[in-house]
Amino acid sequence: MEHIKNYIEENKKRFLDELFRLIRIPSISSETEHKDDMLKAAEYWKDAILKAGADKAEIYPTDGNPVVYGEKIIDPSAPTVLVYGHYDVMPVDPIELWKTPPFEPEIREGKIFARGADDDKGQAFMHAKAFELMVNTNTLPCNVKFMIEGEEEIGSPNLGAFCDGHKELLKADVILVSDTGMIAPDIPSITTGLRGLSYMEVEVTGPNKDLHSGLFGGAVANPANILAKMIASLMDENNHITIPGFYDDVEVISDEERSEMAKAPFSLDEYKKALDIAEVCGEKGYSTNERTGIRPSLDVNGIWGGYTGEGAKTVIPSKAHAKISMRLVPNQDNEKITKLFEDHFKAFAPSYVTVEVKALHGGQAYVSPTNMDAYKAAELAYTDVYNKKPVPVRSGGSIPIIATFEDILGIKSILMGFGLESDAIHSPNENFPLAQFYNGIETIPHFYKHFAELMK
Repeated sequence: MEHIKNYIEENKKRFLDELFRLIRIPSISSETEHKDDMLKAAEYWKDAILKAGADKAEIYPTDGNPVVYGEKIIDPSAPTVLVYGHYDVMPVDPIELWKTPPFEPEIREGKIFARGADDDKGQAFMHAKAFELMVNTNTLPCNVKFMIEGEEEIGSPNLGAFCDGHKELLKADVILVSDTGMIAPDIPSITTGLRGLSYMEVEVTGPNKDLHSGLFGGAVANPANILAKMIASLMDENNHITIPGFYDDVEVISDEERSEMAKAPFSLDEYKKALDIAEVCGEKGYSTNERTGIRPSLDVNGIWGGYTGEGAKTVIPSKAHAKISMRLVPNQDNEKITKLFEDHFKAFAPSYVTVEVKALHGGQAYVSPTNMDAYKAAELAYTDVYNKKPVPVRSGGSIPIIATFEDILGIKSILMGFGLESDAIHSPNENFPLAQFYNGIETIPHFYKHFAELMK
């Protein structure tokens, strides 16, 4: 399929220019001041899908940010692939750690540095360009539908209702997603599992105002101190989560499957070196890959209270806050875990503070079967481009809407990611290697070819 390489080579600069215009839109879904930017990003995607060759594209309003839908139907009897992606991105704080402005994409060391370069503007845009390539070279073998949303980074609160109300519109044989990663640039992999998520915010309140720590220290409970102790008690000395009932539904992975997972290439020394840490830390009895793939976890994502400005201000804060996420594995219900956390956190709070617990968002874990035609097509596509068979892996990340797709639409998803661990998604200096971007555009048409053949 030499025409694929030729088309990419001839259009490389334009592809980047178009992606960079999308990246420059600061579409941060969690910050209300960017509401207009969400609409701009949706309009950009609508225009991009139409220019790539779609028969139609529309922007559908929701109770939150809009959904962009587009399609090209070459034959109603042919297989249909529904491409899912998202145009919203994470906040950029701490801004001072960025080497260049987060919404001014820059190429350094063969990588695109910008917020959204990988997650998910870069990866989703690969599909628009691969689609354009197939349309313009008259090699599109399937019907294609696009569904690009603007709320993935806040848990896709309105996409489920959109899917429920547009089941006929979204009918497809498989959902194709590039919002995951690969083991290494030369080791392709297919994500066969995603962890679920339960995301909480807690508030601990003590006195009715901030107090002088000299006049009141030692006599009045400090909410920041109490919160720190409460959070610390959520895991024991073996990093086992102490919430009663938390592990009741955790899927038990057989020794045989764990042995197969252990064959995936992984260097603990390189892992530690890349993160500049002396040792890894996690649940006792499990490897690093198992801790992020088949075991649940609990982490503080943010903690604040009292005075945090420059210099000193000796106060006992009236309130202390934290955001806490729990990554879940198959069989764990995120709503059940949310309730278990709330009940437990309130129950063991000492009487000299009050506690408020709020659920922010969440979603179920997902497992993608390796025996379906879409997996086989993805396996063949990666092999065509990388000259080696991809490794099936379970990701530690979460895409809550993927399980919802299956529940509402009855469609399985195939997760063909091209991101790398070093891409720093959700962090300052997010990046995406140019080679991965172009390899993604090259691999996707191979998927369509093999999928259409297998579905005959």
